[in-house]
Amino acid sequence: MPGKLKAKIVAGRHLPVMDRASDLTDAFVEVKFGNTTFKTDVYPKSLNPQWNSEWFKFEVDDEDLQDEPLQITVLDHDTYSANDAIGKVYIDIDPLLCSEAASVISGWFPIYDTIHGIRGEINVLIKVELFNDLNRFRQSSCGVKFFCTTSIPRCYRAAMVHGFVEELVVNEDPEYQWIDRIRTPRASNEARQRLISLMSGELQRKIGLKVLEMGGNAVVGYLQCFDLEGESGLVVRAIGTACTLDKLTSGTPASNACNSPSKDGKEPVFGEDLPSFSGPPTPFRALPTSSSSPPPFSPSKPCSRQSSSSDTDLSLTPKTGMGSGGSAGKEAGPLKTLLRQQTQTALEQREFPFFTLTSFPPGFLVHVGGVVSARSVKLLDRIHNPDEPETRDAWWEEIRQEIKSHAKALGCHAVVGYSESTSICEEVCILSASGTAAILNPRYIWGTLLARFEEQSPPSCGFCHIPYDELNMPFPAQLTYCYHCRRQKVPDVLFTTIDMPPEAAVTGKGCLIQARLCRLKKKAQGEVNATAISNLLPFMEYELHTQLMNKLKLRSMNALFGLHIQISVGENMLLGLASATGVYLTALPAPGGIQIAGKTPGDLNNEHHILTIQKRINDTIAKNKELYQINPPELTEELVGSPIPEPRQRSRLLRSHSESSDELSELDLSHGKKDAFVLEIDDTDAVEDIHSLLTDNSPPTGFYSCNTELMPGIYNWTSGVQMFTSVRVFRLIHANLTNQGLNKIFTDLCENLLKSFYFKLRSMIPCCLCHLNFTVAVPEEELIQVAVTAVAMTFDKDHSQEKSADKPTTKDTEKDTIPSIQGRSRSLRSNRSFGGSSVTVVKMTPLSFLPGTRIIKYLGIINMFFIRETTSLREEGGVSGFLHSFIAEVFAMVRAHVAALGGNAVVSYSMKECVLMENPNKNQAQCLINVSGDAVICVKETDQEPMPSTTNTGQTCSSGADGAT
Repeated sequence: MPGKLKAKIVAGRHLPVMDRASDLTDAFVEVKFGNTTFKTDVYPKSLNPQWNSEWFKFEVDDEDLQDEPLQITVLDHDTYSANDAIGKVYIDIDPLLCSEAASVISGWFPIYDTIHGIRGEINVLIKVELFNDLNRFRQSSCGVKFFCTTSIPRCYRAAMVHGFVEELVVNEDPEYQWIDRIRTPRASNEARQRLISLMSGELQRKIGLKVLEMGGNAVVGYLQCFDLEGESGLVVRAIGTACTLDKLTSGTPASNACNSPSKDGKEPVFGEDLPSFSGPPTPFRALPTSSSSPPPFSPSKPCSRQSSSSDTDLSLTPKTGMGSGGSAGKEAGPLKTLLRQQTQTALEQREFPFFTLTSFPPGFLVHVGGVVSARSVKLLDRIHNPDEPETRDAWWEEIRQEIKSHAKALGCHAVVGYSESTSICEEVCILSASGTAAILNPRYIWGTLLARFEEQSPPSCGFCHIPYDELNMPFPAQLTYCYHCRRQKVPDVLFTTIDMPPEAAVTGKGCLIQARLCRLKKKAQGEVNATAISNLLPFMEYELHTQLMNKLKLRSMNALFGLHIQISVGENMLLGLASATGVYLTALPAPGGIQIAGKTPGDLNNEHHILTIQKRINDTIAKNKELYQINPPELTEELVGSPIPEPRQRSRLLRSHSESSDELSELDLSHGKKDAFVLEIDDTDAVEDIHSLLTDNSPPTGFYSCNTELMPGIYNWTSGVQMFTSVRVFRLIHANLTNQGLNKIFTDLCENLLKSFYFKLRSMIPCCLCHLNFTVAVPEEELIQVAVTAVAMTFDKDHSQEKSADKPTTKDTEKDTIPSIQGRSRSLRSNRSFGGSSVTVVKMTPLSFLPGTRIIKYLGIINMFFIRETTSLREEGGVSGFLHSFIAEVFAMVRAHVAALGGNAVVSYSMKECVLMENPNKNQAQCLINVSGDAVICVKETDQEPMPSTTNTGQTCSSGADGAT
């Protein structure tokens, strides 16, 4: 589909002084796309030039429009020497290629220089005209929509969820290409930024082509990552979930966006009726791993692990059948079984039945098995041919196959909340992948075909029920009957990487739970280093899980949501950080206490010490129960008299006990009667671990925190929202550090960061810090870096416990003031452009929505990569000042690009990468930041018009960049 790109350069303002003699600038602009470059006239002696150029026209193919950014360079004209560069602007054209998106990009863009930062602004106008599609063998994927949000976008309905898409592209890193053996900072930084922008565009186009092959039109949960492999090269990776989305009309209720039943009780339409069983429906006919023709219908027998389980089949109705023995029930039974088997076959035909979504339409999840993860240590080799990324592909293939096998061992056919990450140091790379094993509702795969026979909605406790067979459990676990329905088995603890399903019943409020760990390692090279890291990883992961379990029990909770474990590698240490949101699920049994067991119970002193610790633990548990309002309901007579499990289930439970070699007591249904979780004190480290457990700080009164989108137990959010980003860098100065000493430093660093948030946001009480996203790194031998992005949200304290079925109530907070973040974390008043001129406010949030508003249009994905370097670190305020100003500039550039598309908000914002390298002795530092999000237009709940511009800082986002050295 050939097209025409048109660009017009209107004006500039607040340019820097380039001519010292006149204190002015002779500016002109180069506009480049592909190999074609146009220039404006030179506007002499002005810091606010008015070019008003003609339209510059580029005739290009649409795949070039997807791959290439429009590159605008502002220069100062010199008669007798080379022209001086002022700065550049890269503009992504892809948002203009979608029929629903903006028709023009128009606005003021910050002019950015990798050495000096933002140097004024330029006003640009861009249009695209696409001609008819004349190329049958097209290489573009125009029209495929991309979303960073990990849930179905707010103004769309999921007609079909197809599954996992992935791609990676590789190249040599310009930073390490010694062409002239002299590195010029500006040249290598700009070459790097341009290359990454090109690779990002190419990657998005290739993912889009895969989505079109699968019959989809969108990618949801799009996660793009950059692997800076040093001299080995540069890898840009992306994963996502291919979907077919239907746009909701303005009259459609928002609830229909999630495929919920309509008001008349009928099922929503998911696709066309499927007349026969000759094969899977269309979306499965173009899977990457199978041929284009439909596979023959040959229902395979479920695996033995599933067939022996009473709760694993995908039926959403009671096991007794559809009705009371009527003809409809008799016909539906075999057909439903056939469909379930065909669903299993269809999902198994996919190479990887993974989903990057963390929030789902109601009923999408049938059962959750638990967290599955895999890690691998690789030695990097040089990328010789950018067109052949087979090595990196093979690495990820291994990891994904392992995840798939883990899910199968849990009796599950899919993985949800799936994500991938890397950590690189020198020539060693740790590849990590994790997700939650699950069984999905076949209704979302087969559309209306199955909807006819599934009359009942799944029970609210269904996702807690175990999908694996209790006779062949893949791990030791204590099972009880569900406290909600008493029909199926549930585990005593549930770990997941997803957000809590909206139908889940919880008691009290949730809280952020973190496990932190540092491990020293010897400096080594090559295979010796890789082997040492490989040997450490399993123990680190085990310790992180143990810490999480201890902290969960200490808070009297029984489930973790949004679990995210990072392990970062440095030259002489490994850092581990696990974050999750703990809750009390009423369907699961109440956790027992924590019991301390000593090594020598006969010793009176030791016994007294153990009793003292035990009392402190019991007091802490009681205090936490009160703090998080955990008052589990007692089993009422009505529940006790509810339908009891079928005899075959009960007898099998007893048989599993008699066949087991372990001596297990009969499982009790009464709350609080379960055996305590035992902590063994066998050395000094164990005592230290228990002390650190007891000193784990809770938020101050009026504050709550979680790393999921919303805090469980709080429902009445107001429109008071404040996003912030903070980066702390800690330099280790001790020569002889131990693992215990490092652990304390790392723990204190994370705790102090959270304390600083509570202090700076104290005027927002009652307040909840949501979507707390921690990223840890070891950029250099003696540095530990922690970066955090989160959003502070206020709520109505009086009604926070009442779960309303209607939309959440909101109150206007225009008169409320958000505290400025003082000291090292000054608030960025970014509702004004550089130079003081007022512009439309662009709100930013890591959530997929803004409280009190409704998203009416998605304008495209924002995916930007910036490099900043300085040779005057001390003059810029040290690492703290340098980082703060850079993050503030990134915010300003993101807002400018969104405003130019006609948007007024960025949702699902995240900082994917923040790499800092510093050399204080030479007064130098370099930082790389990658941010992404969805540009949207929001309206207030009661309005149809977009939100008006405002200069109230309480309504905008602020950034804080903290650097402690």
